[in-house]
Amino acid sequence: MSFWNFRRSAASVRLLLEFGQEQGLDVSKILARSRLKEADLADPAIELDASQELCVVHNLIRACRQPGLGLEVGMRYNFASYGLWGLGLVSSATAADALALALRFIPLTFAFCRISGGLDGEMCTVTFEAPDVEPAVQRFLVERDVAAASRLMKETLGAEFTLSRFTLKHALQPGAALLANHPRMCGVRPEFGAASNSLSFDSKLLSLRLPQANPVTVAMCERACEELMERRRARLGAAECVRQYLATAPLNLAPDLRQAARTLGLSDRTLKRRLQDEGVSYRVLLAEVRGRQANDLLADDTLSLTQIAERMGFSDLSSFSQAYKRWFGVAPSLGRKSGF
Repeated sequence: MSFWNFRRSAASVRLLLEFGQEQGLDVSKILARSRLKEADLADPAIELDASQELCVVHNLIRACRQPGLGLEVGMRYNFASYGLWGLGLVSSATAADALALALRFIPLTFAFCRISGGLDGEMCTVTFEAPDVEPAVQRFLVERDVAAASRLMKETLGAEFTLSRFTLKHALQPGAALLANHPRMCGVRPEFGAASNSLSFDSKLLSLRLPQANPVTVAMCERACEELMERRRARLGAAECVRQYLATAPLNLAPDLRQAARTLGLSDRTLKRRLQDEGVSYRVLLAEVRGRQANDLLADDTLSLTQIAERMGFSDLSSFSQAYKRWFGVAPSLGRKSGF
C-alpha cells in the first residue's frame, strides 16, 4: 500500500514543528506552503494528506541544513506518538505479535518508506525501502523512519532488546556528530553505505513476552485500528494522486506515467484509464505541476534563470525557456516579473 492512499494524524507534523521551534525557526517558515496553520495542529481530529507532511519536512531540511537531521528527529518518536497503533504494540503478548501488528497497520504510522519484515537465518530483519522523492527529503525520511522504528522496538520490547545491525544505504555525511549518542538508544552504531536500509535482531527475541501485555487492550486496539485505517483511506481521484506524487518527486526529474503508476500501486493501463475517466491526461498534469514548481523557484530572487533550469533538470536555459513558454505562453523572465 502507498502512503498516498491514506490520510494521516497531525501528530508527526506537531513533532516536526516543535523540533523546528527548538532550533529557533519561525512557525510560518516551518509550515510554509503546507496549507496548515499552527491552530490547525491543536485540533486532535484533524487529518492531513501525505503532501502536507512532506512540505513541512522539506521546509525543515532547508532551514536546518544539518547532517543526520532525520536520525535526530526520528529519535523523538515514541509509542505514544502513534496513538492506538502504539498502544497496540506495547499491549501485544510477544515481540512477534507486536511486529505482526505493526506491519499490518503501517498506514496508521507516519512512515514514508515501504516497510517489510522477514527471517534471514538466525536474524529477523526489518527493511525500509526509500520513497521516490527529492534526494534530500528521501535521506531525511529514511533516517527518520529507521531511527523511529529502532526506538519503538526498544520501548516495546524492553531492556532485554538490543539490535544486531542498523544499516543505511546512503553515505555518512561529514559532521553528523549526533551519531555518538545513538548507540545508547538502539545498542549499535548505524552502518552507512550498506546494501539496504534495515534493522536486524536475533530472531530468538521474537518469543519475548512483553511486560505490558494485555489481551483485552490489544484486541480493542486491533478493532479500532481496522476502523481507523478504513476511515483514513483517502478517497482521492487519480488526478489528485498524480498531482501529489509529482509535487514530491525529485525536482530534476520528470517522471513518466509508468513511474507514477508503479509508485501509486497501479498498472500503466489502469492509471491511464482512470485519468481519462476524469477528463485529464498525464501530460497535462505533468505540465501543471512542473509549471507551478518553476514559478515557485522564480519567486526566489536569489536564483538565476540558469540555476532554476539546472534544478529542474533541463540541459540548458534555452530548453527551460521553451518549456516555460509552452506552459504559460511567455518567457520565464516575464513570468518572474508578473509573479505568476
